[in-house]
Amino acid sequence: MSPGLPLIVVTLSNIGDAVMTTPVLETLAARFPERRIDLLADRRSSALFAAAPWLGTIHHRDKRAGLAQQWRQLRELRRQRYALAVDLRTPVIGRLLNAERRLTKRGRELPDTHAVVEHFAVLEPLVGALTPPPCRVHLDTAAIAEAAALTRTLPVGRWLAVAPGANWPGKRWSPAAFAALVTRVASHFDGLLVLGGADDTAAAAALADVALPRLDLTGRTALPLAAAVLARAAAFVGNDSGLGHLAAALGVPTLTVFGPGRPVRYRPWGPRARIVLAPGADLARLEPEPVADALLALLEERG
Repeated sequence: MSPGLPLIVVTLSNIGDAVMTTPVLETLAARFPERRIDLLADRRSSALFAAAPWLGTIHHRDKRAGLAQQWRQLRELRRQRYALAVDLRTPVIGRLLNAERRLTKRGRELPDTHAVVEHFAVLEPLVGALTPPPCRVHLDTAAIAEAAALTRTLPVGRWLAVAPGANWPGKRWSPAAFAALVTRVASHFDGLLVLGGADDTAAAAALADVALPRLDLTGRTALPLAAAVLARAAAFVGNDSGLGHLAAALGVPTLTVFGPGRPVRYRPWGPRARIVLAPGADLARLEPEPVADALLALLEERG
């Protein structure tokens, strides 16, 4: 590769998918520490990468834009010459960029393979057949300070973070079940953090009477701040959603409850990430007891 040229990686769209591309990004950064890495990323997840020390430029891609707009963006990107283009999203975009070498996603999804493993396989011609490292998210310095100030109202000690939301109703364990879970494990924690989007405030209200000091941050944290808050937690419990992937990438002991979904492919990836499967893939049939037992077992594991 010509010296001095940057790399570019085409990432995936939502938060969970974007987190699952970080083993590729961190491996490239370790192999080419002298080169910056540009990203072609969706605006909704690109804030995940803003504090990464290897980051060059983020180019925002709107997949809903018309062909004319997408073509204009591609022409702009082609003005930059790259040493390597890695396309984790399609078999197409990376081949159209102005790069000395290109690595692209396989055309077909591997249904019984974890998405992290599938993404990482794109690098095999470059690094060989390696096991993907854990996902990793770099924290923003300002967000760390803001998280410290924001959580000052909670007692010092071990905090449990919960996220009762998900992107569709079938993936949401009931708020009452989350409240019952927190009640069962309250003696092991000193405070409760509730995280999620503005749509999750009603679910968070069901946790108002739990026997722990509580800080409800639903709808109040942008992605970098949510990450910095999560990093302060002793454990995380949530539905199959992006915040579980984010918690696992931060090294927080993470428990995800799965109803419908594909845990073999999309469970959070990390050494302290565990899952609980609902009977018959129906979260309405999942009782708090096995989730509490799984959480306490996770806390007893050595990190």
